[in-house]
Amino acid sequence: MSPQLHVRVQLPRADFSLDVDVHLPAHGITAVYGVSGSGKTSLLRAVAGLEPQSRGRVDLAGQVWQDDAQGICWPTHQRPVGYVFQEASLFEHLDVQGNLSFGLRRSAGKPHMLDAAIELLGIGGLRQRRVQQLSGGERQRVAIARALATQPEMLLLDEPLAALDAARRQDILPWLEKLRDELQLPMLYVTHAMDEVARLADTLLLMHQGRVHALGPVSEVLSGRDASLMLGDEVGALLDSQVQDLDAPWHLAHVGFDGGTMWLRDSGLAVGQRVRLRVLARDVSINLHPATDTSIQNHVPGVVLSITPDHHPSQVLVRLGCGASVLVARVTARAVHALGLRVGQAVWAQVKSVALVK
Repeated sequence: MSPQLHVRVQLPRADFSLDVDVHLPAHGITAVYGVSGSGKTSLLRAVAGLEPQSRGRVDLAGQVWQDDAQGICWPTHQRPVGYVFQEASLFEHLDVQGNLSFGLRRSAGKPHMLDAAIELLGIGGLRQRRVQQLSGGERQRVAIARALATQPEMLLLDEPLAALDAARRQDILPWLEKLRDELQLPMLYVTHAMDEVARLADTLLLMHQGRVHALGPVSEVLSGRDASLMLGDEVGALLDSQVQDLDAPWHLAHVGFDGGTMWLRDSGLAVGQRVRLRVLARDVSINLHPATDTSIQNHVPGVVLSITPDHHPSQVLVRLGCGASVLVARVTARAVHALGLRVGQAVWAQVKSVALVK
């Protein structure tokens, strides 16, 4: 069995009680998603030991940080975690180098870890800058480097992009991808932005009123039956794909996945490049036969896996198996009745829009 993070936490709150018992993969990025007040940050703080009232057990790959039954509760400074807050929380009276050096206090003075973090995040040229001279994205990259300098065994990120505008968010997302791809370091990533989940996460934990609503690989959770109540218009498919061909005259890329192919806008892609596609349920319609004479370019054969009620009685979600992939269509109950859709039926999905998220 792969190493895991086991979190069993009970924590009373004014509006709800956090009550979670989960095993999470100790690799990649696990996104913790939910509306405000669902317990996301409380869960992160409990893992870090910042909630003294929490009860339960926290262990990473067999290393027990907390276990009430055994009387074990490591204080925050002993837990090998790096914590990145929503606001960068840098020391205003220090320059960037001074802020980065502060992280060495927990790493037994091993500067090579700091040097590696600086190189990884591309902030070498910022060392002599005052904090006040940094952009929001630069501040967060410095904060992440400072957290990495402590040599953590896990990185905890609490909505690290929430305080940034759209442009700065797009600036820092590639650096977070680089962290995910180059560090063998598990990350818990709290967010309420589904575009960040779709682009970064390997695993998705959905939370609602202090409880776990769904947990699993991000593509399975986003297209699963239990997702619609929480995700609303964000329900859809996430497809790991590869660029097969480029149509230069029309500025399009032809991308294949296990179950079909799609055309999308070429944004500087290369043949053979691995990409991640996001297809929202609201952008998928269903035909009984291959469509002709239509402006919609993407048509994928599939089989109806399930037909489930949506959050409004007029709507249903139809999950379609397309090879090893799953597409989800949000259609009216009336359309399902008119088409005579049933589980096991062969159909065609029409995809009106597809987004490249990676």
